[in-house]
Amino acid sequence: MKILITGNLGYVGPLVVERLRSSYPDASLVGFDIGYFAHTLTTISFSPEVLLDVQHYGDVRRFPDELLQDIDAIVYLAAISNDPMGKEFEEITLDVNYKSAVRLARTAKEKGVKSFVFASSCSVYGFAESGLRTEDSGLNPLTTYAKSKINAEQDLQQIANDEFCITALRFATACGFSPRLRLDLVLNDFVASAVTTGKIEILSDGTPWRPLIHVKDMALAIEWAILRPIKKGGPFLAVNAGSNEWNYQVKDLAEVVQRVIPNVDMSINSEAVPDKRSYQVDFSLFRSLAPDYIPKVSLEDAVKDLYSGLESIGFSDCNFRSSNLMRLNMLKDHKKSGRLNEQLKWF
Repeated sequence: MKILITGNLGYVGPLVVERLRSSYPDASLVGFDIGYFAHTLTTISFSPEVLLDVQHYGDVRRFPDELLQDIDAIVYLAAISNDPMGKEFEEITLDVNYKSAVRLARTAKEKGVKSFVFASSCSVYGFAESGLRTEDSGLNPLTTYAKSKINAEQDLQQIANDEFCITALRFATACGFSPRLRLDLVLNDFVASAVTTGKIEILSDGTPWRPLIHVKDMALAIEWAILRPIKKGGPFLAVNAGSNEWNYQVKDLAEVVQRVIPNVDMSINSEAVPDKRSYQVDFSLFRSLAPDYIPKVSLEDAVKDLYSGLESIGFSDCNFRSSNLMRLNMLKDHKKSGRLNEQLKWF
């Protein structure tokens, strides 16, 4: 089996590669990434790319078709990967997250690829005042990032057939330690703040709901989706990927961090304007389709994982929100230093 992972040099990719190499030791694993964050390693042990058979550098907006030779499955992680970046780079977000994914899927189908796994997002549900969002719930994407994901899903659905299985995993909000850590994610931010300042400042009133998933469990879901049989959901499947037990209010996340990390104070902005990005998600379909691949990591273990990971690298930057561990900051730094142009292409 030969698997192509686009966007493998980001936050999720290293854990996906590690999982696939463990599960399929004889598979040929191929990475393809533009390299924006390749150098932002937060591990002192080894480079995660040693587990690949080959690493290609390139832009999914100009994907070289010859790399699809003998590929059996594609995992599409390439993305402008959060709301702030989507707001800053709207057209590029739509091009990378949506148009390039669909273009690659069409070409892959022509080349005989059998499986295409698309990393989508629960953010497509937007604001939901009550009730768990299921796959049949109305969609209300509030940001360019969320719109790019649902646009891609809708076009990918038209491509899938019995010979080309497409799975869109609507992931909950990612968290957990990674060899390329991001701190622009709610739980990761809380732990980093607790470690460096002894404080957690919740900018909202703490009531918004967030479904979360550990990055290791994202990799587990992707492993399942690669070999998903057509009878498990049909040629095209959009499925919420996560766990019902991982629907939390923001204040609950902070309280768990307080329990794990000693001497941490928490403050809540009770005067904050209500956060529209609030929703709970029903993951029952994923549980029924993939009972052996449901999330394994608990919230407390996720916090412990982040805590020990940050301590292992001696992390002490109390100004981390201005650092390159925030993805938007890294892209702005590349531009400011003359490495990227306005289209986020390398000079």
